[in-house]
Amino acid sequence: MRCPFCEANRDRVVDSRESKDGATIRRRRECLECNRRFTSYEQIEQVPYMVIKQDGRREEFNRTKLLNGLLTASQKRAIPLKSLEAIVEETESLVHQKEEREVSTREIGTFVMNRLREIDQVAYVRFASVYRRFDDIDEFMAELKDLVQSGKRPARKGQT
Repeated sequence: MRCPFCEANRDRVVDSRESKDGATIRRRRECLECNRRFTSYEQIEQVPYMVIKQDGRREEFNRTKLLNGLLTASQKRAIPLKSLEAIVEETESLVHQKEEREVSTREIGTFVMNRLREIDQVAYVRFASVYRRFDDIDEFMAELKDLVQSGKRPARKGQT
């Protein structure tokens, strides 16, 4: 550590203490050249996970933004909040498991749509319509036909 007084690179640690939340370590140091003391702080470098948007822009992964999108898609549907939060947790885990710090919206969107499709078809179609940016009714109808042909219909209340 470079001394802020004489700029020498030789020092010794006199005292170390963790912060209350454990995220930072405070170190009291003594310069071996000028014998003055100074404080340094050590913390883990947080490198954000970036999402590559369809237009090439990059922005930090935001779990709140994803949850808000799911809440909008599932508005007035009988979907427990825990189910939507589980999708967000699984998506975040998927992003964090990647070695590279960037993931495309296509990969995230596909993962989320597959999970949402298993839970509620209406919410799935709503989410897909925004994510895939359907340009006309034909694209929308093709998605609905695919959904009906797949035959995946989740059990409703009172059904087995």
